[in-house]
Amino acid sequence: MNSRELLLASYRAAVAAADPQHIVPPHLPAPPRGRTLVVGAGKAAASMALALERHWPADAPLDGIVITRYAHGLPTRRLRVVEAGHPVPDASGEAAAREILVRTRELGPDDLLIALISGGGSSLLALPANGVTMAGLRQVTQELLRCGAPIQEINTVRKHLSAIQGGRLAAASRAQVLALIVSDVTGDDPTHIASGPCTPDPTTSAEAAAVLQKYGIAAPGPFSETPKPGDAAFERVENRVIATAHRSLEAAAEVFRTAGVTPAILGDSITGEASEVAKVMAALAREVRAHGQPFKPPVALISGGECTVTVRAKNGRGGRCSEFLLSLGIELDGLEKVHAIAADTDGIDGSEDNAGALLAPDSLSRARETGSDAKKLLAVNDSYGFFTALGDLVITGPTRTNVNDYRAILIL
Repeated sequence: MNSRELLLASYRAAVAAADPQHIVPPHLPAPPRGRTLVVGAGKAAASMALALERHWPADAPLDGIVITRYAHGLPTRRLRVVEAGHPVPDASGEAAAREILVRTRELGPDDLLIALISGGGSSLLALPANGVTMAGLRQVTQELLRCGAPIQEINTVRKHLSAIQGGRLAAASRAQVLALIVSDVTGDDPTHIASGPCTPDPTTSAEAAAVLQKYGIAAPGPFSETPKPGDAAFERVENRVIATAHRSLEAAAEVFRTAGVTPAILGDSITGEASEVAKVMAALAREVRAHGQPFKPPVALISGGECTVTVRAKNGRGGRCSEFLLSLGIELDGLEKVHAIAADTDGIDGSEDNAGALLAPDSLSRARETGSDAKKLLAVNDSYGFFTALGDLVITGPTRTNVNDYRAILIL
């Protein structure tokens, strides 16, 4: 296969490795003596719910509600799927989260709570704490996203403005709790995934206030403290991460290996400003291409993680994957035999309809022929416009999973 097809095949393998239809069933417990309530939130929530429903004994009680992003729902029979706002929370998510908390409090010691948690759950499982309005929560979320704050800082704030996150969901249950988690954060720590609704929270209200002060953002209401490690409520709780970015990188690596290309996994926790990370990657690609160090071509430099974008223009289009790729193209400046892909495993890169994009050695020269100025477009955060003009967007639609960004630089 050619370079473009190989890069796309590697991305598809990365996504498939986190497909809930395959990864959820092996982790399902036996039904309890009492009821089983399934709740959940995230971009993978509907697919996780469908997988659970298909493999749950037909004669065992099962009920529940999960929240996913608009256009990410799937038809289920026993579990209800609610679609809500992401990345900014809305009233649909608030109402569903309120119902989840009420129904969780009704469970008894003989019952079981299964929580299906995945990336995106922070905005979808949106239930403001006392003294905080949905309008205020929406405003602070928008400001944190625009300023380029890392997800750990954003979630620290969210936990202390929430009535259900930061361990509060699990703490509300008298039943055993099993949280099955698809990780979209670097380090795979459950406390950061969907703002950790079933995990004790080591952060404090003071730390949340410090994050807002750092970025000059006003608090939308009073912060509330979260249950901490050592709280007795978590003795009946298990948080189990069932899909990670690194497993997806390993699946992609096998695609390259089969094609005769050496895979080099650089890590699943690469963070930082997308355009700056691209400069480092470009320097590494140049070293490989010119000197065969630290890897000899043909090689695929594979990485994951979650970069950030500081939005400088009101009408910017794109996301962190396509912005990374545009910056990479500028830095490589047509370097021969270097191709790349960057795409979000959830199928949506930022503000538009694409998962990411593809880069070839002639991308910049082709763009100039269409009148596109790569540097000007990068300056106004319009990576989507750049790759649209080339016909090099990667468009998949919702994948209904999410293990963060996938990047591969193929050096021939």
